[in-house]
Amino acid sequence: MTNEAVLDEDTMPLADYLARGGKLTSPNNVPPRYRAELLRLMSSFVDSELAGSAGFADAINWAPGLKERIAASRITLEKVDHAEQVLDLMSDFGTDKALYNKAHSWSARQPRDAQVDAKRQGGDMRLSVFHYPLQGWTDAVVMNFLMGLATVHQLKDLSQTSYQPLGEVFRKILPREQRHMELGLEGLQVLAADEATRDEALSSVAYWLPKVSETFGPAKSERFDRLKQMGLRQTDNETLRAAWQADANQRLIEMKLTR
Repeated sequence: MTNEAVLDEDTMPLADYLARGGKLTSPNNVPPRYRAELLRLMSSFVDSELAGSAGFADAINWAPGLKERIAASRITLEKVDHAEQVLDLMSDFGTDKALYNKAHSWSARQPRDAQVDAKRQGGDMRLSVFHYPLQGWTDAVVMNFLMGLATVHQLKDLSQTSYQPLGEVFRKILPREQRHMELGLEGLQVLAADEATRDEALSSVAYWLPKVSETFGPAKSERFDRLKQMGLRQTDNETLRAAWQADANQRLIEMKLTR
């Protein structure tokens, strides 16, 4: 049976179909447990993009020049667009887009020195890193680069998800998220080359590295096992984290931003 084959529950159990790389294509053939995990996955992405955009909006006015201001504006706008694309899929399952946008204060942040549990905070499904505030341009650039790189690694995995419409959206979004990371990298290279901002960049890297690392989830995760069985995830948390860490470290070493 190919990935495009129509699911026939009389001849093949859903778990076996998904285990063989099968895809589900609409809400009509999505069973309850799969639906719950799929909506949670999509909510986490939407909430993180909305919170990320709201938090990064201040960086537009912190930008030191027009080029940087344009980059910050682009990132702020496109993250909302990415959230809307996934929210459109959630609306197929009955989610009210207008009410969803008003569900939380996306710009709300906890104190800089807070210890935010890596688990989701009630109905707010944003990743824990988006509960921390940004402090100035250098801090925003560092966070955008490190989290942008993590997002690229995560989306490469999610692009293979068994819910085909979501995989298609993630594959469409991925190049733009890649560009967001590259804009952050370009900005960080400038900051790292300037003695006046290098120490601040080093401090910011030390602050954000562990917080971004937490976004990959625990090394041992029963939830990942469930998602993998359903085909919603492919690569385990620790493998993704290690790949991101190696990628980030290589770039930071090149910029001499390691201690």
